[in-house]
Amino acid sequence: MVTRHGIKLAVYLISSYFGDLVSKVCECLLRRGTLSYANIIRFTELNKVQVRNALLVLIQHNCVQAFAIQQDGGFGEAPKIVTQYMALFDNIIHHMRFPKFLAIASEEFGKECEEILEGLLQHGRLSLNQILDRHKETSHQSEGNHTAQDALQQHFSKLINSRFVERCPAHEPFLAPPVEEETTVKKRGAKSAKVMEESQTIEQRALEAAAPMEALRFLVESHAETDDHGQVNEENPTGMTAGEKVGSELDTEGANKRKKEVLWRANFEEFVRRLRHKACIENVRTRLDDGTAIVLRAILDATRSAEVKVKLEESVPLSMNTIFEEVIKNEEGRTMTLEHVRAALVQLGCHLPAIGIDETYSIDLKSIIELAQNEEVESIVLRRYGREAYRMFRLLSKAGHLLETDKISDSTFVEKKDTAKILFKLWKDDYLHMEKVVTYGIKQSQFLLWKVNKRTLWEHVLDEMYHAALNLRLRIAHEQEQEKEILQLQREQLVGELAKRYRRWRKVRIVLESSLMKLDDAIMLFHDF
Repeated sequence: MVTRHGIKLAVYLISSYFGDLVSKVCECLLRRGTLSYANIIRFTELNKVQVRNALLVLIQHNCVQAFAIQQDGGFGEAPKIVTQYMALFDNIIHHMRFPKFLAIASEEFGKECEEILEGLLQHGRLSLNQILDRHKETSHQSEGNHTAQDALQQHFSKLINSRFVERCPAHEPFLAPPVEEETTVKKRGAKSAKVMEESQTIEQRALEAAAPMEALRFLVESHAETDDHGQVNEENPTGMTAGEKVGSELDTEGANKRKKEVLWRANFEEFVRRLRHKACIENVRTRLDDGTAIVLRAILDATRSAEVKVKLEESVPLSMNTIFEEVIKNEEGRTMTLEHVRAALVQLGCHLPAIGIDETYSIDLKSIIELAQNEEVESIVLRRYGREAYRMFRLLSKAGHLLETDKISDSTFVEKKDTAKILFKLWKDDYLHMEKVVTYGIKQSQFLLWKVNKRTLWEHVLDEMYHAALNLRLRIAHEQEQEKEILQLQREQLVGELAKRYRRWRKVRIVLESSLMKLDDAIMLFHDF
């Protein structure tokens, strides 16, 4: 869900990290969608070198994915292969979450793993040798210190095994022409044809084609090699067929070195999954109690330790024995009995079967997220419009269908005149959907019906959050610019009025950054979870 202010926030992030030229190319892709190299040059009005370098930076930092498609040539010309580039909005926004990702890795594996991950987040993608070289530079390690290198490789393996780090996708997958795909589908039968009709967008297909096979995604090989990553290709010469290697203007140097080491990057998907689990646990703790949160955390931990991929909608089914074993691993769970665990499962929405061999449970994570989303929007309405508006909004949100003004007034114990004013205010700010119904009889009457359209409202709320996040980042940058002279001084030079200004800046920064982190939690709730 890419909204208007979401694009503005993404462009600002790229501009603050990589400069205006790179952000201009990124903005062009975000606003216009997937484009060829020639079209990027045309729309941005930058020269070839500037666009090429900007794309290289964006690909290096996992913000753009390239893919090749076949296009028909002109009259009497053979088809040609053209490289397309698409911006990865989610990966750009994830730059705000790097401190959260580092905190997760540090909490689970310690400082050494955090430093490896920090290098990957800073540089986008690195080979194992580059990670080793970077560690030597930062730790001033001697060239022949094999013990330190072995330890670093062990830490790297921990990150791989926990799925915090993955192989980079293919730099430029080739998507077969639709005609070829239709022929293949016909051979497979009508069922496959139906699936093809509901097929993904070309961008989704490109991401799937670029993703490494699951068997290779987290595989570390001692001498693994792959094709060059991060190439930026122009349209190929006329006459190139679909199966040929796409040409690249970056191949002018090192043409004989076609093989390079496997490149690795942070696996954003796994970090988002961990943050989703944390959000579910904290929501259950706040809404229900600590015991239920302990049981939910145990279930989610058990699925991780079993290395089972959890679906977004629900957790993997687990037996009561497995759940209880996981609960008593933690000190706070050792006071719980089987009955306590069963009671917690009931609170989590599980239907308890008759006790026996098939006593398995799964948690509906989707419903927990939906409850959290409802609570977040209700809290916004309460803060912005007051308690009476909150009661009306909550009534309509739970009803899920159209209600008439008088019915809302009677149910919330608010005067009809005030009810109409509040409802109009919420409607004007896009928090409610309104429909007018006119009845004809002896006397013509008009009724106003109201409801909460969650799909459009959630998008509106998310866009407001992106807007607020952008404003916070701009305010942080403004405050830093205002006090840049003080920030350049040594600590011993900060005395008197300078010390006061420094303390004030520090307090302001802490408040703004903590507000931004909390706001990002809400953004993830509506966009990533």
